[in-house]
Amino acid sequence: MLDTLDAAAVRRWCAGGLAALKRHQGEIDQLNVYPVPDGDTGTNLVLTLTSAQQALAMDLDTLPDSGPTAHGHALRLMAQGALLGARGNSGVILSQILRGFADQVAGMPAVRGRELAAALRSGTAAAYTAVSRPVEGTLLTVVAAAAAAAEGADSDDLPAVAGVAARAAAEALARTPEQLPALARAGVVDAGGRGLCVLLDALVEVLTGESTARPAPPPRAARPAATVARETGSDEYAYEVQFLLDARAEAVAGLRRALDALGDSLVVVGDGREPEGTWNVHVHVNDVGAAVEAGVAAGRPYRISVTRFADQPEPPAGPAVTGRAAVVVATGGGIAELFAAEGATVVPGNPSTGELLDAVRSTGAARVVVLPNDANTEAVASAAAREAHRFGIKVSVVPTRSPVQALAALAVRDGDRRFEDDVIAMAEAAGACRYAEVCHASREALTVAGPCRPGDVLALVEGEVHLIGTDLTDTCAAVVDRMLGGGGEMVTLLAGADAPAGLTDAVRAHVARRWPFVEVHTYPGGQPFYPLLVGIE
Repeated sequence: MLDTLDAAAVRRWCAGGLAALKRHQGEIDQLNVYPVPDGDTGTNLVLTLTSAQQALAMDLDTLPDSGPTAHGHALRLMAQGALLGARGNSGVILSQILRGFADQVAGMPAVRGRELAAALRSGTAAAYTAVSRPVEGTLLTVVAAAAAAAEGADSDDLPAVAGVAARAAAEALARTPEQLPALARAGVVDAGGRGLCVLLDALVEVLTGESTARPAPPPRAARPAATVARETGSDEYAYEVQFLLDARAEAVAGLRRALDALGDSLVVVGDGREPEGTWNVHVHVNDVGAAVEAGVAAGRPYRISVTRFADQPEPPAGPAVTGRAAVVVATGGGIAELFAAEGATVVPGNPSTGELLDAVRSTGAARVVVLPNDANTEAVASAAAREAHRFGIKVSVVPTRSPVQALAALAVRDGDRRFEDDVIAMAEAAGACRYAEVCHASREALTVAGPCRPGDVLALVEGEVHLIGTDLTDTCAAVVDRMLGGGGEMVTLLAGADAPAGLTDAVRAHVARRWPFVEVHTYPGGQPFYPLLVGIE
């Protein structure tokens, strides 16, 4: 039994947690809210913690002249490594949990039960503040339950408090389908939350010397789609406002409340310095002026960036900046070639924060736009953008969810425009491009379009299942018809690695018959899982 968490225990926890995640990697990957075989949360968590372990292995015994204790230094290395290696939403959130954990106990002479509870609370706060719009029934809920239970234990007994936290996390995980309709529809628990439970069990094992690994909650019967609310994202806010802010923590608390009332996609992440620190602020709003004024009221905002600036006068012109570049994430050789032909730096699919940051820096440009092409990579791209500020590089992330949107964005890029105006134009072009994905179901599930069985053809429009069919070509044609029914002048078709010969030709011929005035472009995309990607402009 260990009564304190020292640097050696931190190292064993990281190694043990990584080994446990590798054992459960396939299980966590399978906790996927859609019946499509592209779940990768387990893989993302393994890669994130691998980076954390590498950071520890390289520098564990090197302490700065002043500052954190040995265990605090180890935890900060672990957190920084996790941030640079973070992949997907869960990886980014985990890195913030570790950062908050480290910030809380770095200067404490010993970490016992009450200190562990405070560290879990700090990690929870960091995770919630790093997410644009926190959603319950996710990894956030699980870590919050662990922190609350640890605080409720009110004990200095470190192994006992860790055990209480791990049990509470497991219980919260089992309840996640009751909180998140997408999980209820699929009959699964949250994948990121399951990964955190594995890590907490690994911590208990390090502290007690006894294995306490718990199996995942058994699958629940999927609910009928009619009994749950459909999850939708907000598209009512037209402006993205970002700025750095020097302010005290108490003022930032008021800023969060003010910005939350103005819009969504709110992220406020600080560097942990006291009493006054530097904060990175991001929000989507309709009232740009009110968002900036809220920053002025809280402290000193600077490096203000607005991705659509319609209501406020432009700032005074500064020296011309000619060094610009675009970094695009691509899964599939054909898609990568299309982006490279547009002059973009291409990064393979599912990159880490560090890999994206390296790609941004490799361009040698002072202004870089990043096109992530899926929701998970968007979180990684935002983390890389924050890190790029340290190197004097301004990075704007255009939240593309599909390669077809990135193609639309790159098509309107114009180096003669102001960088901010160019980003606005790219974002507008991407937003005007509706996208769909056609794939085969890998398991039985209930979707908003009805039940599906393994092998069925699914057509997902902007992430939601709209059609279920049995014939691939017919379903591809049907989803194009449905999308063109809402208007459109140009169709882009990207054939996947497993697409049968003639698929895009058949869809092109169908469009020519049904929609003779619509322009069609087809390319070999080479993407996995999806025989066809569709874009409508």
